[in-house]
Amino acid sequence: MGKRIGLLGGTFDPVHIGHLRGALEVAESMRLDELRLAPSARPPHRDTPQVSALDRLAMVERAVAGVSPLVVDDRELKRDKPSYTIDTLEQMRAELAADDQLFLLLGWDAFCGLPTWHRWEELLQHCHILVLQRPDADSEPPDALRNLLAARSVSDPLALAGPGGHIAFVWQTPLAVSATQIRQLLASGKSVRFLVPDAVLAYIDAHGLYRAPN
Repeated sequence: MGKRIGLLGGTFDPVHIGHLRGALEVAESMRLDELRLAPSARPPHRDTPQVSALDRLAMVERAVAGVSPLVVDDRELKRDKPSYTIDTLEQMRAELAADDQLFLLLGWDAFCGLPTWHRWEELLQHCHILVLQRPDADSEPPDALRNLLAARSVSDPLALAGPGGHIAFVWQTPLAVSATQIRQLLASGKSVRFLVPDAVLAYIDAHGLYRAPN
């Protein structure tokens, strides 16, 4: 049997318990050998992150330290161009064995936005896609994705066979936590204790991140 590797990208600005709890649940339910959190440097579809790539990387490293099977993948931060997921998947696939399974984790909103992604039709050549389903995701996917879902969707995520090519939905416990909310709390001088891991909070405090300028 090959390895089962997951990939969860994001700005992680900052990483919080919503990211981490969801990642851990998926890693356990999908029996992943490794789930890589990959901070993006200049995400093409998001606003520019509020703090530097190095700070965001440092926070993710502290958040997952000692939490198997979560690990950090910093390759997107080493690129001097926008972070395209297809580039990351191609690189990872080249490093893996032929029978290793690669799973790209996407939230519902990100999945619905796939048709705007760079070379999005090629993603499934390199991986399976796991869509993280929350109870509030009741919007309809765009037409371009309906055909893809009809052709590539598998009802049982654990039945995904082969190195890639299919889509499945994975349930996750909803945690109403957002990076935007955390940044706003910090900017107004309020506590974010228990919304981020203690090690991340210590880093934010030590470096004065997200605070309103005096």
